[in-house]
Amino acid sequence: MSRKYKFLNKEGLYFVSFAVVNWIDVFTRPLYSDIVTESLDWCKNNLGMEIYCWCIMPSHVHLIYCAADNNPEIILGRFKEYTSKQIVKAISENIQESRKEWMLWMFKRAASKSSNITAYQFWQHNNQPIELWSAKVIEQKADYIHDNPVEAGFVSEPWHWKYSSAVDYSGGKGLINVEYL
Repeated sequence: MSRKYKFLNKEGLYFVSFAVVNWIDVFTRPLYSDIVTESLDWCKNNLGMEIYCWCIMPSHVHLIYCAADNNPEIILGRFKEYTSKQIVKAISENIQESRKEWMLWMFKRAASKSSNITAYQFWQHNNQPIELWSAKVIEQKADYIHDNPVEAGFVSEPWHWKYSSAVDYSGGKGLINVEYL
């Protein structure tokens, strides 16, 4: 994580965005998105991650969350470390992945430019946590997250995007049980 961005209030509610290195569109395959949703669910059930909003876009992820044990940075770090290893493994073992060699080369290349990664770097280091301090800012970030697939032109309504909590906020049942804002 960039030293410019910190989780200053460990009890706070945060909006974070993090992207695949070089903004590679990895999450165009459900297999890789499912690793992210399963990992978020695991963090929720085992590490005390309280997830309020989330969305997986082709090259990045948005979250609004807090940590029950006041360790938001640690939970996010464990999530990113685990998912990076699992997704790289899934890519390398996927015989149908037409972009396999190129993606692995890009991840290896990114790692070679990083002092703390040896094999593959999947996620960019920065998370840019923004503490959400008012109802207006919370609503703005939740709308941003849920409208992201619409703005990108993937769907016409936010709740049509499978990998998002927008469906939960429209009366349906999403892939991850969320806490409501």
